[in-house]
Amino acid sequence: MGADGTVFLFDVDNTLLDHDRVTADLRRHLEVTVGAERSRRYWDLFESIRAELGYADYLGALQRYRLEHPHEPHLIAVSYYLMRYPFANRLFPNSLDVVERAKKLGTAVVLTDGDVVFQPHKVYGSGLYEVFEGRVLFYIHKEQELDHVAREYPAARYVMVDDKLRILAAMKEIWKDRLTTVFVRQGHYAFDAATLTRYPAADISIDRIGDLFDSGLESRLAQGT
Repeated sequence: MGADGTVFLFDVDNTLLDHDRVTADLRRHLEVTVGAERSRRYWDLFESIRAELGYADYLGALQRYRLEHPHEPHLIAVSYYLMRYPFANRLFPNSLDVVERAKKLGTAVVLTDGDVVFQPHKVYGSGLYEVFEGRVLFYIHKEQELDHVAREYPAARYVMVDDKLRILAAMKEIWKDRLTTVFVRQGHYAFDAATLTRYPAADISIDRIGDLFDSGLESRLAQGT
């Protein structure tokens, strides 16, 4: 594709895939497997790592938990649970239809961030790697990597679809009118009152990923707005 087209950039967690449900399932599994007290300790470690690194690291938290409980008999079971989780069953309704529609209008790319093992595993395990035909970009903080995104997928116009207003606002600040931001109100971040008041509204807001092309997006792109 030349630099005169449109690139659609899709977040994964709580945009294409119901990550809140994945987390809830893991919470239940941990409580059953290691008990409530040790489950709470795992999540304390998880939040500590997220504050330190700026992204979720489920396997990193498990590694730290292992340092504290090296003889925990259920560690392998928890690790196996994470690695065999049925991510394809957690894709939001019509999410793949939306991606296919985007591919007809331009180039569709996964733009995600997180750890270097579990996040790619999630993209592969959900089938998104195949759906996007290998067009997947992983970063530590994706909003800081827009120069690299533009080199990999040059375009006159970009559309970013994400559940986090903070990310959308940061990208809009850099790319300005070159970018159309789409806020998907799915997941816990999308309903955080402090976030909603702190950051400017996205160009388009939708309640479900399946509504993307019922939002007037195509008309905006055709008009260059």
